[in-house]
Amino acid sequence: MEEKLNQIENRYLELEQMMADPSVAADYQRVTKLAREQSELREVVEVYRRFKRVKDELNDAQELLETSDDADMKELAEAEIEELVAENEELTEQLRLLLVPKDPRDQKNVIVEIRAGTGGDEAGLFAADLSRMITRYAEQRRWKTQILSSSLSGIGGFKEVIFEVRGEGAYSRLKYESGVHRVQRVPDTESQGRIHTSTATVAVLPEVEDVEIDIDPNDIRMDIYRSSGPGGQSVNTTDSAVRLTYLPTGLVVQCQDEKSQLQNRLRAMTILRARLYDAEVERQQAELGAERRSQVGTGERSVKIRTYNYPQNRVTDHRIGISSYNLLGVMDGKLDAFIDELATAEQVEKLQALGSEV
Repeated sequence: MEEKLNQIENRYLELEQMMADPSVAADYQRVTKLAREQSELREVVEVYRRFKRVKDELNDAQELLETSDDADMKELAEAEIEELVAENEELTEQLRLLLVPKDPRDQKNVIVEIRAGTGGDEAGLFAADLSRMITRYAEQRRWKTQILSSSLSGIGGFKEVIFEVRGEGAYSRLKYESGVHRVQRVPDTESQGRIHTSTATVAVLPEVEDVEIDIDPNDIRMDIYRSSGPGGQSVNTTDSAVRLTYLPTGLVVQCQDEKSQLQNRLRAMTILRARLYDAEVERQQAELGAERRSQVGTGERSVKIRTYNYPQNRVTDHRIGISSYNLLGVMDGKLDAFIDELATAEQVEKLQALGSEV
């Protein structure tokens, strides 16, 4: 572990020297990138330096205990050794946790895609409820949201809605919402009072910069058409909607919510890059093998992750077996109780995997 920590500290010092170089300081983008990397290493380096100081003090105290003939000095040395051993153990555990591999996508903005599943109009209404739930959660964390594309269902729900969430650590929290969400409740249109079960799927994709994934423009076919559905002035009267088809895979992305063709094309490209990047990450994870993949927060959209039972006022997360009896609060964006537990479970599994590799 100390060899790894030495490498991290050396890299931290190297970054300091690079950022002090006038030729580097003149390049704003490079400085920003280096500063971000240094910031990610800072906590590990600070704890490691404290760990080394404690280790040196512990060696000095042990040497004093072994060499001193003064009874009082020996007693002081013994008391100091006891405190330093406890601190050393605490710092060792802290460093072990800090060395757990972090998802490099955690700090990214995200694109959230919500689609109605089984259940007809009720599934569309549930998709709208999930959209509001995640949007409210984003607002509570002071993140910004913006709808990129939407397709309304007949009674005020969504067949599909895609929106972006911009804010520090958005992916690190919202990635746990990926999967199949199930609702059990009596629909407003149900005259017999029977409980219906409906589903909606959520995909949370990290936003991708141009440099992270290379898309050949020749691999994209763009079609222009007239927007449909409700919209602002001129949205339904001009050919501003854009449909992009990625020819190698047949993946289709379309946007029509913006007023101009250019804005819709840019939005569609943002979604396309995120989907292609997500597909590549999933391919790489599959190659690692099931035994090395975390069972929590994998983002598998086919997995039923949570049930919202309205008659019992209960929300159950099936990945961690935890229920909340504050359904309305959860639907209003109070998701931290679930997300905190999911993040902890994921960290435990990563620690276990790290231990088995060591």
